[in-house]
Amino acid sequence: MIPDLLTAAQFSTVYNALSLVIAAQLFTAIFLLISLPRVLPRYRTAIAVSLVVCGIAAYHYFRIFDSFNAAFTTEAAGGMGDYTTTAGAAFNEGYRYVDWLLTVPLLLVELIAVLALARAMQNRLLMQLVPAAILMIVLGYPGEISDDLGVRTVFGILSTIPFLFILYVLFVQLGKSLATQPEAVRGTISKLRYLLVLSWGVYPIAYLLPSLDLGADGWVWKQVGYSIADIVAKAVYALIIYQVARTKSMIEDPTFAERERSHADA
Repeated sequence: MIPDLLTAAQFSTVYNALSLVIAAQLFTAIFLLISLPRVLPRYRTAIAVSLVVCGIAAYHYFRIFDSFNAAFTTEAAGGMGDYTTTAGAAFNEGYRYVDWLLTVPLLLVELIAVLALARAMQNRLLMQLVPAAILMIVLGYPGEISDDLGVRTVFGILSTIPFLFILYVLFVQLGKSLATQPEAVRGTISKLRYLLVLSWGVYPIAYLLPSLDLGADGWVWKQVGYSIADIVAKAVYALIIYQVARTKSMIEDPTFAERERSHADA
């Protein structure tokens, strides 16, 4: 499914999209590391997991970026001509799936951790969500690397089954716990579920683009779609998780809140 030729504009579009994801994930991870002491200890697990997710994504996007640069070459001065595939090199789409295999379950762990539910409830939700997330990614990979439309369709449908189960858990079972959350963050947490689902919704659209006979444009916009979805689902999501954790910290511990306000005023 990888094109044999990209125009200079197509090459630059993918190049810049990958660069943007690296910057977003890396500097979000740095911000979370610096901000870890700004929440109560009970919420630091959620922030630490967010940091790990962004760090894993940044690492894999460095690998994707290097793979992309190695896979295409041009003889034109200043890189303004067409780019052709490099002999003996190939773009490795597998890096994305290794990244998702690690980070998608952790995104769900972030959400459960910031809720600070009872241990039994946390364990029950994680035992449902994490295996389903892993299965969703594993089932999507055979279709991703296949150039057969039938194979892509079958595995696309199969990977949708655990995705629908995750939706059920997020919006039915997890929804019941929202009433136990502080009113100041209840709406934000509810919207976090929608953000996760909407950002994940970009992946199947991008997955299908190469099947629409759009040529190199389909492949290019697949890469852009995956990149945008990864920024939203990881970096933006992590920052909202941090905001929820900080708000809950300020509500639950007046001494901590006063200390934080005094630091802000200093």
